[in-house]
Amino acid sequence: MAKLQPGFVLFDLDGTLIDSVPDLAYCVDETMKQVGLPVRGEDAVRNWVGNGVQRLTERALINAVEGMPDQELMDKAYPIFLELYAENTSKRSCVYDGVIEGIEWMLEQGYRIACVTNKAEAFTIPLLKDKGLFDYFEFIVSGDTCAEKKPHPMPLLHAAELMGVSPDNALMIGDSRSDVKAARAAGFHIFCMTYGYNHGEDIRDYNPDVIMDSFVEFKEHIQAK
Repeated sequence: MAKLQPGFVLFDLDGTLIDSVPDLAYCVDETMKQVGLPVRGEDAVRNWVGNGVQRLTERALINAVEGMPDQELMDKAYPIFLELYAENTSKRSCVYDGVIEGIEWMLEQGYRIACVTNKAEAFTIPLLKDKGLFDYFEFIVSGDTCAEKKPHPMPLLHAAELMGVSPDNALMIGDSRSDVKAARAAGFHIFCMTYGYNHGEDIRDYNPDVIMDSFVEFKEHIQAK
């Protein structure tokens, strides 16, 4: 594939920019304790994240990726999780190696960048600010910005509209099947990271345009200006 020169670049957050699972796992386990269920552990939570904290809570309650918990139990557990996560959004999370270098290289080339995530704005903004990433982005599309979340293309198309760039000249950087599906539906190019969260599946199975181990590989796939 020839090197791209995208009109703008849209970054996923969890599993792409930041490893947020340590905080999410802490909140899941503390929630499970309060509702009388066994703790789930970080390894399990890594397979459940990527579709917003409501879906994460549902998966934790049933201890599985697919299925739904009893509504009464969910009604009890979800407010507990939200209160915990409001206090533990970024304490244990960390920016992946290579992310700062990759973003700064992209900005040095004059590329415009934004962030799109399924995480609600109330958690997204503090996390990006606490980890020193917020000021890099022209704007952030959070999980509650649009009526739909990824894998629906709406958040990506909304970002393209804000940027004034045609979707077919846009690039998404993500880590999951949700990112690939959203990008394909929106007409974006899609690069995926090997290290992220994809419900225990190999991201190669979803055939993104490019697969990378680190953001420092951008210069191999994106045209320097």
